[in-house]
Amino acid sequence: MAVTAIVNEDISAVEAAPVALLDIWATWCGPCKMIAPVVEALSEEYDGKVAFFKADAEENPGVAKKLRVMSIPNILLFKNGKVAARHVGFQTPEELREWFTSNL
Repeated sequence: MAVTAIVNEDISAVEAAPVALLDIWATWCGPCKMIAPVVEALSEEYDGKVAFFKADAEENPGVAKKLRVMSIPNILLFKNGKVAARHVGFQTPEELREWFTSNL
């Protein structure tokens, strides 16, 4: 499964999914670029179990504001439309995977 890009600040699909991961990033953010392949790999591994999304903070400032994103990368795990867990900043692939699985 691919990671779906959020456009026009519409996160209704994120909120509608039983379980979803939303990666908030920016094109100029080095750590965001380093995390992206890990999120992509998780999306393939959890295909059909978790919906994966990404939102460019600069193209979707309303999303960042609504979700109180002050720093990026900012990864949010949603369960039944609500933020259940959040991680801010860079993590190694192993740390990100551990955070993700421990919060499922």
